[in-house]
Amino acid sequence: MADVLPAAGAPASDEANRGVATLHRNIFIGIAIALVIAPFVAYPVFVMKVLCFALFALAFNLLLGYGGLLSFGHAAYFGMSSYVCAYTAKHWGLNPEFAILLGTGVASLLGLVFGALAIRRQGIYFAMITLALAQMVFFFSLQAPRFTGGEDGIQAVPRGKLFGMINLADDRTLYWVVALIFMGGLLAFYRIIHSPFGQVCKAIRDNEPRAISLGYRANQYKLAVFVLSAMLAGLAGATKAIVFQLASLTDVHWSMSGEVVLMTLVGGLGTIFGPIVGALVIVSMQNFLATLGAWVTVIQGVIFVLCVLLFREGILGVIAKWIKKPL
Repeated sequence: MADVLPAAGAPASDEANRGVATLHRNIFIGIAIALVIAPFVAYPVFVMKVLCFALFALAFNLLLGYGGLLSFGHAAYFGMSSYVCAYTAKHWGLNPEFAILLGTGVASLLGLVFGALAIRRQGIYFAMITLALAQMVFFFSLQAPRFTGGEDGIQAVPRGKLFGMINLADDRTLYWVVALIFMGGLLAFYRIIHSPFGQVCKAIRDNEPRAISLGYRANQYKLAVFVLSAMLAGLAGATKAIVFQLASLTDVHWSMSGEVVLMTLVGGLGTIFGPIVGALVIVSMQNFLATLGAWVTVIQGVIFVLCVLLFREGILGVIAKWIKKPL
């Protein structure tokens, strides 16, 4: 009888895994269809802003939701990449693809340096170190006007021509490029968390001493996921600089780090698609409630409190709990 039970349970488990895979595939198809329809029913620049911040939230979710590392300074990688992309596009005349890649590379390098320093501590001490390092980036940006433009930022960044052929001056043309970058980032995120590397990161998140006892070098995995998260955040920041033709102090301010935390928690920490929903909710609020001025921040705070009290798992986290399938 003992020999029969595992064999009997295996098909059910395989069927459940296939069901989850089918669900995720359908969601990806739904997102792709939504991206195709979006520029025809909504303002393309607004949709591009949502996609940039959704990618930023995915980057943060990779670090906290799957790596178990709370960073209060993720704006450093988002903002520095934005500055590098804007500066090289405007002053060096780089094509947008090279400017974005260079900005992403600088964010990755910054993540490597900051991550190597931060992972020496855990918990709140780790979070405070990331905040302190991000504040250093902010003050550098403020005190280096020749590079960052200081309080004025880098304005009138040329969108240029993709591969020297496709003119990105038109919003709708640029939209398709941003949509492809977003889908590429989402697929990369999905692949990372479902790879053996991602499984080890989750094991370290859940029980680091046990993972170490099994022979895994926890600090190396934590540094790797930190750099990957910084790279995705940099990709989001560089893309945003091209979209809005602007890089400013707002991109490296501590409040930007707070915004990405809010987006991730509202959508669903540790979920695959939750940060996208969170980014859509927060960016929509900022856009459609802009006439309320400073009250937008108050409303965001109220929504955050309600989510913590009523939807502790976030919007998609609650839905995933109801349908009993990971989202």
